[in-house]
Amino acid sequence: MSYKNTFITISEDSPRNTAVIPVPKNEKPTIASIEFELIKNNPYHYTQADVQFQTYVRKNKLETENLAELKDQFFSKPKACFRASPLVKSYGWGIHYDNEGKIALYAVNSEEYLALEKEAHIQKLKGMRTKRK
Repeated sequence: MSYKNTFITISEDSPRNTAVIPVPKNEKPTIASIEFELIKNNPYHYTQADVQFQTYVRKNKLETENLAELKDQFFSKPKACFRASPLVKSYGWGIHYDNEGKIALYAVNSEEYLALEKEAHIQKLKGMRTKRK
C-alpha cells in the first residue's frame, strides 16, 4: 500500500519531541538509518515501495544482478506501510507523500512539519504506536 497526498505524523507514544538522525549500530546499517539516508538525501524522488526494496537490498547486502526477480520475490508478501517505520515510531520524523506517492521526511520540531499538520487538503495519519494500550 502506498499513499498519496498524505502526511504520516509521529506515533502518539513516540519518545521524541525533536527529531534524531538514526545511526548504524555496530558499524552495520539499521533499517532506520537506511530509510533515513534514502529519503532525506532524495526528497520526493522515491516511493514507499522503492525505499522498502532498496532498504532490503542494502540491509542484506544483496547482489544487484537479478533485481527484477528479487523485487518480485520481495513484494510477493505484503509489506507494512511507513506508519510502522522506526522513523515515525522512534526517531521523530514525519513522512509526507506527494500527489505522485513520492516521499520526504520532516523533523517533528520543524516549521514544515507543523505546516503539513495544519494543511487542510492533506490526509493525516498517525504513526503506529510502539506499544499496545
